[in-house]
Amino acid sequence: MKAASIVEFVRDTYKTDEFIPLHAPTFNGNEKEYVLETIESTFVSSVGKFVDDFERKIEVYTGTAKAVTTVNGTAALHTALYMAGVQRGDLVITQALTFVATCNALYHMGADPIFVDVSPLSLGLCPKAVEEYLDEFAVLTEQGCTHKQTGQRIKAVVPMHTFGHPVELNELVAVCAKWQLSLVEDAAESLGSFYKGKHTGTIGEFGAVSFNGNKIITTGGGGMVLCRTQELGLRTKHVTTTAKVPHPYEFFHDEAGFNYRMPNLNAALGCAQMEVLERYVARKRDLANQYRNLFEMTEVKFVVEPEYAHSNYWLNAIICPDVKYRDELLKETNTAGVMTRPIWKLMHRLPMFENALCGDLSQSRFLEAHIVNLPSTPVLKGE
Repeated sequence: MKAASIVEFVRDTYKTDEFIPLHAPTFNGNEKEYVLETIESTFVSSVGKFVDDFERKIEVYTGTAKAVTTVNGTAALHTALYMAGVQRGDLVITQALTFVATCNALYHMGADPIFVDVSPLSLGLCPKAVEEYLDEFAVLTEQGCTHKQTGQRIKAVVPMHTFGHPVELNELVAVCAKWQLSLVEDAAESLGSFYKGKHTGTIGEFGAVSFNGNKIITTGGGGMVLCRTQELGLRTKHVTTTAKVPHPYEFFHDEAGFNYRMPNLNAALGCAQMEVLERYVARKRDLANQYRNLFEMTEVKFVVEPEYAHSNYWLNAIICPDVKYRDELLKETNTAGVMTRPIWKLMHRLPMFENALCGDLSQSRFLEAHIVNLPSTPVLKGE
């Protein structure tokens, strides 16, 4: 399929001759009303009713026991790793095919990544690849799962639900149980995605969600930690609010916590966006279906949700037949004012992670060279 045909389809879908971004925030609800209410209340910082309301809305929607707001998705993942017991010098298994924030959170924990391959089914961390790596390079000792070569403790597994498509979670849970590892879900891209009826981020010990400006809903900047129990949630809330012990006027902090609190202003946006989330998911799934029909019977493969999943299709993606086609498509669409992009560079190719331990990354390398993302803002023709 020629790039011109894709450009024509996208412009017809969005009904504009102007520049079409990859994913733009959409505000057509109560955002202005709630933000104005916040300003008039003067509670614009980390205390206010919208922070509590936003957490409750996420709890109800995802089914998590406790949700804790943070200033962004990286902070949410950093907190989740801390709460899962990851310490400086530990190893954490994750995927090389991910956005850099996944690994930045590990870096700032003082932990080192082990990069393992992704599954062609989900484009996320492959349970079989994780198990094969552990069988070859790990052993269970008194300190837990230990890397044979380095002697470091392997503490956790962090899958990322790529483009909103849930990974094979039951299989990862089984591998983690066998090897005494914590499962922390990077669900930054997957709000609105469900794995066998359960929301992503709620199956591991902790999950981390992002509300960046390009996510399915946004708070401008913001994140959320999804906690399995109320008790863990309360401790997470304590840790993210500088670990300050409640008191009418004294300042006493019982550990070195994080100042990761989401401002009430941002939470006001989030509350309004949650009111339209289900409609956005439906729109995005409709858009994905249109893309799927467009590429049917062509040399281009459209990325679809796994059979076990109900995905938010955060970013629509295609797998190009070859690198030449990919490069020409990227150049021609962007020149025509329709934004497309390649997938992220594999993490072990970046200077700060170039010495990381790696398993076989054949599938990751293939996808890095062949994937293109297409415009995915949840606005459809005729609306």
